[in-house]
Amino acid sequence: MFDGMRAYDDGQYELAESALRAALAGSLRSPRDKAVAYKLLAFIYCTSNREMQCEAAFKSARETDPTFRLSRAELGHPLWGPVYRRVSRLP
Repeated sequence: MFDGMRAYDDGQYELAESALRAALAGSLRSPRDKAVAYKLLAFIYCTSNREMQCEAAFKSARETDPTFRLSRAELGHPLWGPVYRRVSRLP
């Protein structure tokens, strides 16, 4: 997962997406780690106009870890904030 996080931080979103998907398919065991991977995938999907995939990734994050929440700063983002609020049924 760290490769995916690093690629995401470096703006290499295609590489990040591949690495995060691979981590979810294989090595990740912790619900928190899985939720973070799904969150980053949701961010990638939202910023590349794949809203349905963004919604699905946020749903997976919440199903994997029921305590998963975006931070205030993340929630205020104009692309993924509204999608997350809709999925989470937040105002």
